Amino acid sequence: MTAVLQTLALLTLPAYLLGSIPFGLLIGRLKGIDVRQHGSGNIGATNVWRVLGPKWGGTTFLLDAGKGFLAVRIAQNIAWRLQAPPSLEDQFMAYAGVFAALACIIGHSFPVWLKFKGGKGVATSLGVIIGLMPALATAVVLTVWIGVFGLSRYVSLASVVSAIALPLTVGALLKAEELQGSAYFAFACAAAFLVVRRHRDNIKRLFAGTENRFGTKNKD
Repeated sequence: MTAVLQTLALLTLPAYLLGSIPFGLLIGRLKGIDVRQHGSGNIGATNVWRVLGPKWGGTTFLLDAGKGFLAVRIAQNIAWRLQAPPSLEDQFMAYAGVFAALACIIGHSFPVWLKFKGGKGVATSLGVIIGLMPALATAVVLTVWIGVFGLSRYVSLASVVSAIALPLTVGALLKAEELQGSAYFAFACAAAFLVVRRHRDNIKRLFAGTENRFGTKNKD
C-alpha cells in the first residue's frame, strides 16, 4: 500500500508541471502582448478572447482543456503499465486519474513559473472531466454552463454554477451505478471548490452588480 501511495504522489508532479504551462500568456507574447496587463489581467481563455479575439481565445481554451485531458490519460497509462496488486487495480487506476486531474488544475491555477498566479481552471477542469468521467458527466456540466451563460452572459456565473453542478452530477451517477468509486466524488468536490474559490472576486462583483457581461470592453 505504501508503494502504491508513493507512486500516486509521484504522478502528481508531471501533471502539475503540465498544468502549469501558461498557454494564454505564451500566445499573448507571440502576439506581442502581455495579457496580464489587459482586461481582467487573467491568463485564461476568457481574457485572451477579450484581448486578442475569438481565434486566440478559442485556441487558449482548447490548449488549456487539452493539457487537462492529457494529464489524466498519461497518469492512467502509467498506472496501467505499473500493474498494481489485483485487489487494488480498479482503485489504483481511479486514484491515478484523480491525483493527476487535481494536480493539473492546481498547476494551471497556481503555476510555479508565474509566482503561483495563474488562471481560474475552468477549461483545464473541463479537460480533466473529459478524460476522467463518463461522457454524460461532461454533457451535463457543459449544458449547465451553456444554459447559464446563454441566459446571463456572465462567464463567471456560468463557470461557478457548472462547477457546483459537477459533484451533484457525479453523486447522481454513483447512485445510479453509472460510475464506480468514491474517489470520483472526492475529486468533483475538490475541483468545484478550486474553481469557485478562484472566482471569489467575480462572485463579489456579481452580488454587487458590477461584474461585466461577456462582450463588454470594460475591465472585468
